[in-house]
Amino acid sequence: MNGWILAATLVLAGGVGATLWGVATGPLRRRVIAQNLTTALACPALLLLAQGYNRPGYVDVALVLALLGPVGTLVFARLLADELAGDPPRAWGATWAVAGLGTVVVAVLCAVAAPGRATAKLLVTGALLIGGNVVASRALSGGFSGVRRG
Repeated sequence: MNGWILAATLVLAGGVGATLWGVATGPLRRRVIAQNLTTALACPALLLLAQGYNRPGYVDVALVLALLGPVGTLVFARLLADELAGDPPRAWGATWAVAGLGTVVVAVLCAVAAPGRATAKLLVTGALLIGGNVVASRALSGGFSGVRRG
């Protein structure tokens, strides 16, 4: 076991385990936030595993997860808008903490990767991961001000 695999194990065991527990239990507002954060934690773990096992295919899985995870959260936000309107979820601390984790993981992996296509793929994955989860969290907490609903 190397340091990359150990870091991925810590992210998966600590973060994803806690968010999966949040998805399985509790009120609706906690479940939708936990679903969003599960994606945001699983993606950096996949990037770390790709480096640890030297498997570039895991980066492709992380890229797809970074793209589709926030989209799934936005679908939940739209379908559950009536139920969430009375008591909207707010988890900005957790959202920014997970975004910071994603930023650190992508920055470190870009530093150790050779310049080229692999680095570009890491940067795209990081941008989708961080931007998508911040937008999805904002949509869950009541949307964007000035946007008409209907």
